Amino acid sequence: MCNRFVGTWKLVSSEKFDDYMKELGVGLATRKLGGLAKPSVIIRMKGDVITIRTESTFKNTEISFKLGQVFDETTADDRKTKSVVTLEKGSLVQVQKWNGKETTIRRKLVDGKMVVECDMKGVVCTRIYERV
Repeated sequence: MCNRFVGTWKLVSSEKFDDYMKELGVGLATRKLGGLAKPSVIIRMKGDVITIRTESTFKNTEISFKLGQVFDETTADDRKTKSVVTLEKGSLVQVQKWNGKETTIRRKLVDGKMVVECDMKGVVCTRIYERV
């Protein structure tokens, strides 16, 4: 199921990303840089380990994990989170927890595009990626 996500994806549209970053507690300067970035996302699988690498002119990040197992993540905005990714109804659902806070990142495939919905306390950002 996860192998459908494998490949390289380029950001083509983004809605409410600044609002979402603000809800996360990201400072103004970092939000401005993050808003300008047009990242590529590279998803790989090796056995049961999934790697998601995000590359942009702003910052590169990479996480590797097994579905359902909690792992430590340092986010692009330098939050130290406990994260877990599960597969729910064909979507990769990532939950990040830190300092009593929680955000959910849902990746799903719609008409050949990867739709990423980021939700923090009801503030939802939608980012759409096309396969490269």
